[in-house]
Amino acid sequence: MKRFFYIAVAAVLLSSCSEFQKALKSEDIKLKYDLAEKLYNEGNYKKANRLFEQIVPQYVGKPQGERVVYFHANAYYQTKDYYLAAYQFERFSKSYPKSDKAEEAAFLGAKSYYMLSPKYSVDQMETNTAVDKLQLFINNYPDSEYVKEANQLVQELRTKLEKKDFEIAKQYNKIRYYKAAIKAFDNFLSNYPGTTFREDAMYYRVLSSYNLAVNSVYEKMEERLNSTKEAYNTLKRYYPDTKYTEETDKMMAVVEEELQQFSK
Repeated sequence: MKRFFYIAVAAVLLSSCSEFQKALKSEDIKLKYDLAEKLYNEGNYKKANRLFEQIVPQYVGKPQGERVVYFHANAYYQTKDYYLAAYQFERFSKSYPKSDKAEEAAFLGAKSYYMLSPKYSVDQMETNTAVDKLQLFINNYPDSEYVKEANQLVQELRTKLEKKDFEIAKQYNKIRYYKAAIKAFDNFLSNYPGTTFREDAMYYRVLSSYNLAVNSVYEKMEERLNSTKEAYNTLKRYYPDTKYTEETDKMMAVVEEELQQFSK
């Protein structure tokens, strides 16, 4: 019984493949369209898109064009080909701005850029593009059902950008470029006043200043020790019970001891 079942399944698959190959080679546009839509509705997006790729140009300006271009874009999205999905959704939005699908296409196009955003440690050009595209969607469709998700995606991307800059500043301190670290943390705190890394950045600002001070030549040490105290006081003003209390208090003990040498 199982044998007959497998034979039947194989026959269906062979028939399906034969039908698809026939449509690919055919010059009958309607045949391609009908099979592409059938495959699309069955969730076979890759095969459907091979046919859509062939017929999209033939439907430009025709009543079915809107439907075909949307399916073409969404098939790319469903197969995670986000570069082409973004391009095709933008093409759809420009070609059919009054479509019932215009809002959804605009969101999915912007979300495609979000999906292309890489991990924080590499170049963030695509992340910046995604933020711009999502913000444009939010501005154009402020009452959209997708706005809540779009805002969440923007926040996630912005946090990634913040982490990128935060880690760069930390790296300066790690490789002992203390002046560059101080400047980088100052810029970070100025550029991202509401960042979730604010307490951490303030701590590393203290640490960078401390490292610079204790490794300074005598002539510059007093000024730099006092700058470290200022950075410490700023941290404590905003975070009286900071999680870095133990580390910073140890640093301040050294700072105070060194400063006493200058008051003698």
